[in-house]
Amino acid sequence: MPSVAVKLYSVFFKLILKRRLQNRIQNPNLNDETNSSFGVTSRPEETIVAANPLFTDGVATKDIHIDPSSCLSIRIFLPETCLVLPDSDVDRLRAKRSELESRSFPSNSENGIPRRNSYGSADAYSVSATPSNRRSSYCNGFSTDDLNLKSENGVYRGYSPFTHRCRKLPLMVQFHGGGFVAGSCDSAANDFFCRRIAKMCDVIVVAVGYRLAPENRYPAAFEDGIKVLHWLAKQANLAECGKSLGRSPDSRKSDVQGHIADAFGASLVEPWLAAHGDPSRCVLLGVSCGANIADYVARKSVESAKQLDPVKVVAQVLMYPFFIGNTPTRSEIKLSNSYFFDKSMSILAWKLFLPEEQFNLDHPAANPLIPNRGGPPLKRMPPTLTVVAEHDWMRDRAIAYAQELKKVNVDAPVLDYKDCVHEFATLDMLLRTPEAQACAEDIAIWVKKYISLRGHEFSY
Repeated sequence: MPSVAVKLYSVFFKLILKRRLQNRIQNPNLNDETNSSFGVTSRPEETIVAANPLFTDGVATKDIHIDPSSCLSIRIFLPETCLVLPDSDVDRLRAKRSELESRSFPSNSENGIPRRNSYGSADAYSVSATPSNRRSSYCNGFSTDDLNLKSENGVYRGYSPFTHRCRKLPLMVQFHGGGFVAGSCDSAANDFFCRRIAKMCDVIVVAVGYRLAPENRYPAAFEDGIKVLHWLAKQANLAECGKSLGRSPDSRKSDVQGHIADAFGASLVEPWLAAHGDPSRCVLLGVSCGANIADYVARKSVESAKQLDPVKVVAQVLMYPFFIGNTPTRSEIKLSNSYFFDKSMSILAWKLFLPEEQFNLDHPAANPLIPNRGGPPLKRMPPTLTVVAEHDWMRDRAIAYAQELKKVNVDAPVLDYKDCVHEFATLDMLLRTPEAQACAEDIAIWVKKYISLRGHEFSY
């Protein structure tokens, strides 16, 4: 059973959250000034963590507002391993050693060429910790200075128009929880969780700050998820265009052409993604209601594969999805008054999220098991990992959805954690528990099956 501290915290958590939800239902015009397409992505009660572009704890972060017509934003989590080469590149680096020395690049004669695997620690290559005159962080045979990746006050820049030699990392698009009415991509809890996932999975995490209800009801949050994938595709295409227009070190293009190319890249391309993002290895990860969004985005990505090129969703992770339905499951009856998010409070959240004329617990956004749900056949869905908790009333419907995917030969394992509650791996007070750490490790093991390069696949 959960500890006494968890039980007490759950009681106060539910009292406060239920009062907030009821106030929003009783005062629908309380936030009239934000009842527009622009919307809101966080609440005043959220503890926000500022973005930190330094690799102080192995991950650098930055915030980007990607849609001028709304408040849709993202936070990028870039792990320091983007500066560390896998073993497969070491031999090629040795062959280029003489070229690097002849061009007077910084080197580390004491340690030689770094020999690290793809998922190793990057402490030795920290931009902020390593003196610039001894830095040995090479990107596929060229130093960071050669590629115009020089840091300013420890801030990693990461891009030049011809930066195609840097190590590419998979992308993980993450959708936070909060019942569609709370949470944010830059909250303290979400920031901690995304940093952990970025380091364990060795991926660039793109945390989505989607619009919240009731200011923006369904389908606003779902549409924001699709917009992020289209933005990532646009960024990848702009980066490729920037490379073709940019000047290489040996090119003889005119200064005017080079200036146009440089300006093009600087003004339109997100530098961290251009230098290190691999959109062909994209994973969706959703937490609670974020899992509903992730599942919707996965279905739409199957339908719109050509429009999203080169972004390819190769897998998705649904962490205790926020599923519900008119016909209750066994867990919805037995655990209806479970910890933190009980069934009555969740129904209040659905009333705030779904438009009044569409309110139905069998809505396609709420119940994945209804017939004629729409979208592509289940057999075309990407591999799906589902995380459930023993004391979560939503568990049975999530397991049933995974079983439906298995019936059509989709890789859809279920990780069931004993003595755990809803959001046990992402809630602020539970983030440092052994169960939360184990869940992140298990997710990393499974995800690496689908994001590792050929010949380096993981299994379990």
